[in-house]
Amino acid sequence: MKIHLGKFGTTLTSRQLGKEALAAFQPLLAEVKQGELIEVDFDGVNTFSPSWGDEFLTPLEEMYPGKVVLLPTKNLSVKVTLEILETTNGKKFKMEG
Repeated sequence: MKIHLGKFGTTLTSRQLGKEALAAFQPLLAEVKQGELIEVDFDGVNTFSPSWGDEFLTPLEEMYPGKVVLLPTKNLSVKVTLEILETTNGKKFKMEG
């Protein structure tokens, strides 16, 4: 399954909006098959804040440990936010490539 974060907008900020995005995606997550990876695609995202990411990516990884794979991105906002989340949570995200 691939999650295109750009569908949630180009500016992903605030805890509330991250929670709402995850809640909106919950019905599709119910369709994840055993052994299937969940790929997170950052294409189309310009701004990605730690608060939004913590409310979306952190619970997603907790619900599907080891199955969430972040696709490569050149976006500095995304890269810095992922580093902050890894440092804060003490966990590394699985990255493709």
